Amino acid sequence: MEYTTLSNEKEEIEGPLLLTPNVFNDERGYFYESWNEKIFNSILGKEVRFKQDNISHSIKGVLRGLHYQLKPESQGKLVRCSYGSIFDVAVDIRKESKTFGKWLSAELSSENKKQLWIPVGFAHGFLTISDHAEVNYKATGFWNKDCEHSIRWNDKDLKITWPIKEFGFEPVINEKDASAPFLKESIMKGNIF
Repeated sequence: MEYTTLSNEKEEIEGPLLLTPNVFNDERGYFYESWNEKIFNSILGKEVRFKQDNISHSIKGVLRGLHYQLKPESQGKLVRCSYGSIFDVAVDIRKESKTFGKWLSAELSSENKKQLWIPVGFAHGFLTISDHAEVNYKATGFWNKDCEHSIRWNDKDLKITWPIKEFGFEPVINEKDASAPFLKESIMKGNIF
């Protein structure tokens, strides 16, 4: 498995990694390891233990996020798209980080088979850019309603360039995500890392 550190337009953001598996193709189809604890922990240089696997299915234009959980069930996530394609985003919300408030993105698809590691301290969201998409993510913490938080997807301070116009649709967003607080509000409430 190969990995790449990610950056926004100006600087590298420490923590997230884009993972590309070695895919073996032949006349029967293909084979690849989507997860290998030993290799993953070796890449990160530390032991990561996943507690929960989640799967979501979304139609084209669905935007989910930006979600995160605080302690005691803060979550690192390993995200992959097993069907279709998504524009995946991670936002650094670690208040002591030099890249606080910066974001990065990657296209994850069933074709490219890439995965995005999003460590604790980041908010996560994605936009479905294919007709349908199934997203699988491994989480290092259990889902906990009391730890769950979100930041508004279109926060003007974050300046995330969602490819909405490029794909010619308005995002489909649930009420909870549409009314999420902006980053400044989350800072004032102490709801960041």
